[in-house]
Amino acid sequence: MRFRHWLERHALALLGVATTAVLAVLFYFPVAIVFADAGGSDAFIDVLTDQFYVNEIFRFTAWQAFLSTLASVALGLPGAYILSRYEFPGRRTIRSLTIIPFVMPSILVAIGFVAMFGQHGLLNDVLGLVGFGPYSLLYNLPAIVVAHAFYNAPLVARITNAAWESVDAREVETARSLGAGRFRAFRDVLAPQLLPAILTGALLTFIFTFMSFPIVLALGGFQFQTVEVWIYALVRDLDYSEAAVLAVLETTLSLVLTYAYLRYEARQTSATRSSRPLARKWLFSGVRTSGESLERVGVLAYFVLVAIVFVGPLVSTVLESLTGPNGFTLQYYEFLVTRQVSGASFQTKPGVAVRNSLFFGIGTLLIALPMGVVIAVLSRAKGGRLVEAIAMAPLAVSGVMVGLGMLRGLVFGVPVAGTRIQVGGAVAIVAAHAVAAYPFVTRNVAPMLSGIDPRMVESARALGATRFRSLVDIELPLVAVGLAAGAAFAFAISIGEFDSTVILATGSSSYTMPVAVERYLGNRTLGPATAMGTVLLVVTAVSFVVIDRLGGRWEGG
Repeated sequence: MRFRHWLERHALALLGVATTAVLAVLFYFPVAIVFADAGGSDAFIDVLTDQFYVNEIFRFTAWQAFLSTLASVALGLPGAYILSRYEFPGRRTIRSLTIIPFVMPSILVAIGFVAMFGQHGLLNDVLGLVGFGPYSLLYNLPAIVVAHAFYNAPLVARITNAAWESVDAREVETARSLGAGRFRAFRDVLAPQLLPAILTGALLTFIFTFMSFPIVLALGGFQFQTVEVWIYALVRDLDYSEAAVLAVLETTLSLVLTYAYLRYEARQTSATRSSRPLARKWLFSGVRTSGESLERVGVLAYFVLVAIVFVGPLVSTVLESLTGPNGFTLQYYEFLVTRQVSGASFQTKPGVAVRNSLFFGIGTLLIALPMGVVIAVLSRAKGGRLVEAIAMAPLAVSGVMVGLGMLRGLVFGVPVAGTRIQVGGAVAIVAAHAVAAYPFVTRNVAPMLSGIDPRMVESARALGATRFRSLVDIELPLVAVGLAAGAAFAFAISIGEFDSTVILATGSSSYTMPVAVERYLGNRTLGPATAMGTVLLVVTAVSFVVIDRLGGRWEGG
């Protein structure tokens, strides 16, 4: 009984130590191995003075990230404006879809673009009906940029929409009453309040697209060589030292950009809902002037663009999986079944991919959920900002970096006391997925814990409850929705994770659905790739529905 009481009193501290140990083994140790593999300063000097890396790899990576950021902002801002200023059926649903970047597997975006804009894609099929095409719209820089915009424009729209809805209508009305026109009121009142959100979305987009891997690999291949793609190529060629140097340089730059983002965000006042937000207009009524009519036409044109860029690739994936040379067919799904039943052991089997994805998703939950909760609790204690900074570091580190570190460390083995300790590829994949997923659990749970009245916890403590008991009996039940949403996020991220998985699954049977899609696509078998992509889309959609129903949070939304 005495031991049980001692254990309960020190449970949070012990959980904190255990979480720290797990984070050290699963994240900081693999990253440290990559830094060690990079060698001394001479290796970095060799890379930084190599014109191929400077002028080809890093310059192109930064250039495509810059263009992708511009495209994402240009596509996301009109969406934020429409969501903030107009009321129409389905507005709330469309707003919830801006969570897509955090649950949509990036390889699914790539396969969708191939199915929509490829040589035999849906767009060329439609154009062929009226005597045009076919046009080659893929495997070039514009295709990569537009695909990145698909992925990141919703993020820009989500952040900017939250800022727009926090503007107090009385400020705009005051400016108009003092004689300012609509443009002047927007420039002097609205724009200064929206600019921080726009810059935040742009900086996050640049970071994400700078580290983009599956989209560039699928739509550009090794012809368009970003840092991530080249690291993957070096790993495939077993050139781990040079891959490590590139990974360290990329991670360093990413950490600098992330630090700049966090510093900038900290200087901004947190957006709170205004006492009287700007009134929204009905989209399909209330048109009085030619200017308003023109604006409505612009909104409808934007909806058409959204349908082509956002809805088209997903619909095309499903249609392509059901369409053959002679029309409707199930031959691609039959191919998957046949491959599963009679395929050789070295071939990619869809059933194995689905089983692995679900198994890894459950394993990720078992690790990421308790880790995320413990970090959310510790981040509220003294020194919480330091805890949060250390724990959120995986968000700024590429999955390729983590996968490379785990491959070189846990999978190849670590010598300890004369014995080499190794783990299987499946265990390493679950570990990599957990590292990517637990920050989302923390970001879902921590804000809800902060919203609990501290007097409730103090009352429980006054009645003799330990800190751990008050957490289990009072706080966690009150944040059950956040826990469920965090769990759904973690599962969805595991299902769609590609960067670390494709490295750790090489040469093994531990491949997942996204890896299977990439392998089928790499073999230029679009039909089976879209069929496998449709299966992945269904699983992702179910996860998204769960997150949406439970009110998943990210970026305060």
